Amino acid sequence: MLYGIAVLLSFLVAGEAVSAALHLPMPGPVSGMLLLLLWSMARRRVDERVAKTATSLLSYLGLFFLPAGAGLLVLGDVLQQHGLALAVVVALSTLITLLVTALVLHWLLRRRYRSGA
Repeated sequence: MLYGIAVLLSFLVAGEAVSAALHLPMPGPVSGMLLLLLWSMARRRVDERVAKTATSLLSYLGLFFLPAGAGLLVLGDVLQQHGLALAVVVALSTLITLLVTALVLHWLLRRRYRSGA
């Protein structure tokens, strides 16, 4: 598990460095995830120790949203003033994400069955 955490943190730091150095409009953790994806693709496999650690961390994902949720309480005035607009944006972005995910999955499954894998 320690190896998996070290690898994940290494890619997090690398992603932060890449985003800062290249002035990318995406957060460092997202760049780190992309680097981790490229690393796994280059190796043509996912390291089992990293996968096991990531799966373990995902079970605690809900806890990571608690500070953000508590922070919303401080923004009561902003939420009262712009709450409807924020709700519409969140709903639309969720629908777009679901649609894109479904389309990518459909494309990948078609590609997989065509290749006979």
